[in-house]
Amino acid sequence: MQAVFDGHNDVLLRLWQNARKGSDPVGEFVDGTDKGHIDAPRAKTGGLIGGLCAIYVPSGDLVLAGPDANGHYATPLSAPLEHLPSLGVAIEMADIAVRLDRAGAWKLCRSTAEIRDAAGQGTFASVLHMEGCEAIGADLSSLETFYAAGLRSLGPVWSRHNAFAHGVPFAFPMSPDTAPGLTEAGFELVKACNRLGILIDLAHITEKGFWDVAKTSDQPLVVSHSNAHALTAVARNLTDRQLDAVSESKGLVGLNYATTMLRADAQENAATPLSDMVRHIDYMVERMGIDCVGLGSDFDGATIPEDIGDAAGGQKLVAALKTAGYGDAELAKICRENWLRVLGQAWHEAA
Repeated sequence: MQAVFDGHNDVLLRLWQNARKGSDPVGEFVDGTDKGHIDAPRAKTGGLIGGLCAIYVPSGDLVLAGPDANGHYATPLSAPLEHLPSLGVAIEMADIAVRLDRAGAWKLCRSTAEIRDAAGQGTFASVLHMEGCEAIGADLSSLETFYAAGLRSLGPVWSRHNAFAHGVPFAFPMSPDTAPGLTEAGFELVKACNRLGILIDLAHITEKGFWDVAKTSDQPLVVSHSNAHALTAVARNLTDRQLDAVSESKGLVGLNYATTMLRADAQENAATPLSDMVRHIDYMVERMGIDCVGLGSDFDGATIPEDIGDAAGGQKLVAALKTAGYGDAELAKICRENWLRVLGQAWHEAA
């Protein structure tokens, strides 16, 4: 079994939503459930040792567009969110993360050494991530507080615009070059993350935003959960030129398990074969090199192939990659070591 560190999941969103209906998030994670994708029992079964767990403030008005007669679709961007309500939701999610940590349900990790130590003890290694920074004021108020609470990774924007950057829509076929990039506040956010040691995630950002970060940040370029645009032409996937820039920076792209980002027809269909996942891995490895590819499942945030099912099925992808010719050393890089390398660099850890 290959131990897997996952670059993106929305388990905190699921736990928060269920807590608002009366569920105990600690019990739900520790004891397991038949809902969603990740809990401690299923993670252990599937070799999932940890991952970047997103604080994501949902857009209640988002309705995914259905395909037209040609299979094409374009979902309008969600409306921007207000700062203070977003801050309240983000604090509630961070509170759940801290409660899980204090209960021993998982370990909130702030270094790669803590990730390895937690994994060695059989405890889920959670890294606090923020997907879309509406909870952070345009003047960066609350960034230091979230950092103190354990935030070590953030994506400036989700698929909606905010004070920091512009997001891409859920659309097919479409280029990621859909809107402007970073705002003035966005450039300051990137500089602050570089100073503090917070990884910057370029998932969901426009192509212009990608290049704005590339020319500003001192970190490797990291896109936590996206795939190859050449294979699946959704706006959320990365062009060859973007993949080349990630490779040049010795960064990383994490394979997104969302079927809309894997299939050639970009449809939301759980009957998506593992071969579609393998072909994206193959393409990105060939384009960027084995050191620049990881996994970013989007568990609890997307429709994923039914052959995977949930976190318990993670080793099925590993087996498919092994059948495709990847050796144990290469699989170790894809499954965890590449993530630990880029996290260590972003966090100012000694090489």
